[in-house]
Amino acid sequence: MLFLLPIAAPVLTLAVITKYFSGENLAKYDEDLPVTFECDPNSKGVQMVNTYLEENFAKPARGHKGGEPIATKRERFDEGGLNRKFSKVTFTSLSIPTRSGEISGEWVTAKNNNPDKRILYIHGGAFTVGSAISHRAITAKLAELTGASVCAINYRLMPENSRRAGIEDCQDAYKWILENGPDGPFSVQKLCVSGDSAGGNLTLSLLQWARDEGLRPADAAVPLSPLIDSTFSGPSIHTNLSTDHMLRPMIGGLTKVPKPLLLWGSWKNLGYSPSSPIVSPIFGNLADLPPTLIQVSSTEILYDDARRYTTKAKRAGADVKLQSWSNMCHVWQIFDEMLPESTDALKEIAKFLKGHGF
Repeated sequence: MLFLLPIAAPVLTLAVITKYFSGENLAKYDEDLPVTFECDPNSKGVQMVNTYLEENFAKPARGHKGGEPIATKRERFDEGGLNRKFSKVTFTSLSIPTRSGEISGEWVTAKNNNPDKRILYIHGGAFTVGSAISHRAITAKLAELTGASVCAINYRLMPENSRRAGIEDCQDAYKWILENGPDGPFSVQKLCVSGDSAGGNLTLSLLQWARDEGLRPADAAVPLSPLIDSTFSGPSIHTNLSTDHMLRPMIGGLTKVPKPLLLWGSWKNLGYSPSSPIVSPIFGNLADLPPTLIQVSSTEILYDDARRYTTKAKRAGADVKLQSWSNMCHVWQIFDEMLPESTDALKEIAKFLKGHGF
């Protein structure tokens, strides 16, 4: 039997790694929730966005070992905000003191803005790209439709910074916005925390942190296409891969990596267990959280993240509403110039916030 030890030891090690990093079995939160908004997959807007994604996500990733260079991608992301005119809002640079220095960002305000009602917006971009500038299409529309003052922050990005650095920046920004508005120091009257994709992940983990720290809770939260499960256990990671034209070029290869190696690699990259609530909010305590509206596409790979989170949160007594839209791309809310569904979704957010005092 001793001859089996060289084989058994690695197998046992992989089994332990998988068990430790996987966390609880989230399949128990699988529910067949109906799609809220059915959208035409052959509409002119959808075809325009798919062409854009092919040119700006799929093609740049080809021909580069490891994908498109980050510096090039960051520059291209910001061009989306710099090359547009936003006549109905004003962008004002800001600086937020943090435990590690200062981070930049901008206030986004419309003519009807209320400085006492604030939205902390955390941009997406896989924790490696994106900025307050790149996501102006969303923040400008939120300011215009809600009348709230939107604070868009530039948290520190990977890989030159750790995952922890970005988390700490968001925590410090949360404390700051409680006492600071676009007109200077003043306690907030109404606060919403919102973010897309990676920013949605940071949003949901931030809510749990604020609760556990005993801080003033947000009055509402709005994650858009959020990454909620960093163990990537949802079936839609595989079943929706062919229909997710934005994320497929970036993470499609990860779906072919054996699960133990994927979990171990995530741990090395994140500095946390992939099932830690800090990086996977669904594994945390979801009770006593602010009213939350989650928007997600039923055809993106993160669909099951949102569905499972909604089910678990509701079972914990949380006020969570899920809006799903068929045939939309990941974070379609940013494509307002191409998709009518983008503006429709942002209007739904404004309606939700109005119902919570905004």
